[in-house]
Amino acid sequence: MIKVESLTKRYAGVQALHGISFEVGKGEIVGFLGPNGAGKSTTMRILSCFLPPTSGTATIAGFDVFRESTKARERIGYMPENVPLYADMRVSEYLAYRAALKGVRGRRRRERIEDVKALCGLEDVGRKLIGSLSKGYRQRVGLADALVHEPDLLILDEPTIGLDPNQIRQVRELIRNLGRHHTILLSTHILSEVEMTCSRVIIINQGRIEASDTPMNLRDRMKRGNEVRLEAKVQDAAAASKALMALAGVRDVTSTREDDWEVFTIKIESGSDPREDIFQLASRLNWPVRELAQRRVTLEDVFAEVTHSDDQRHPSASR
Repeated sequence: MIKVESLTKRYAGVQALHGISFEVGKGEIVGFLGPNGAGKSTTMRILSCFLPPTSGTATIAGFDVFRESTKARERIGYMPENVPLYADMRVSEYLAYRAALKGVRGRRRRERIEDVKALCGLEDVGRKLIGSLSKGYRQRVGLADALVHEPDLLILDEPTIGLDPNQIRQVRELIRNLGRHHTILLSTHILSEVEMTCSRVIIINQGRIEASDTPMNLRDRMKRGNEVRLEAKVQDAAAASKALMALAGVRDVTSTREDDWEVFTIKIESGSDPREDIFQLASRLNWPVRELAQRRVTLEDVFAEVTHSDDQRHPSASR
């Protein structure tokens, strides 16, 4: 559905994209992640035909976004970070106007307006002025706008920005349901949302693609693996750390003191789980134990490692 090859974008004195390449297959929900200034918005604007690349190619459903932008746009539903809505129009009126601009005609237009209002939970506000709606409902109107012409691909840039937790959960469920019939490229800073929604993740940093895989595989590839937290009473913290280091699968041990308890952070190899060995060691050495728990690597850990490790390697700025 999306094919990007050696895509480069330069602004005056700034190179935002450094020859990036990636693909998104039909039916995928892909999270497109990166810190501020990484090149996410530039990439999404190019894919949405709003911005030409400096070099390289990008195609949507086989159509070049620069040379065949009209055909490419017919297949794209784009929801920008700040949805531009007409506050003095009613919801149904606005959707009819947007559908007409996108070439949806006659009876089909009326059917599509009702369909997207039902899909996005807008039936009860169809006659309300957009300016009177809450932030959550305005986001839904923007999503309905992106869907009204039945696009094959949805490009969603921070669709839950500014929403409260309940609204975020509702929009997340809506996106998950949309993934049954649409390919979705989703940019967001809420990484837990990506883990629960996306089948694959692309991480961009300083204009370069640094990782592309499923959330599970990215977590498994983390160099530092998972961690185990042990709270125990020991007489000699250094000796206890040495004993823990001798266990299979343990990579590193650090400790801090909390009241009478020693708190050990035990870094372990990916795929290892030495908790049973740790418990047996504590029993053998008569350590009273208050907590023994594993902390699994999250997508947030992956994101931090991928984006921070390259800060010095790529000094050029991006947008």
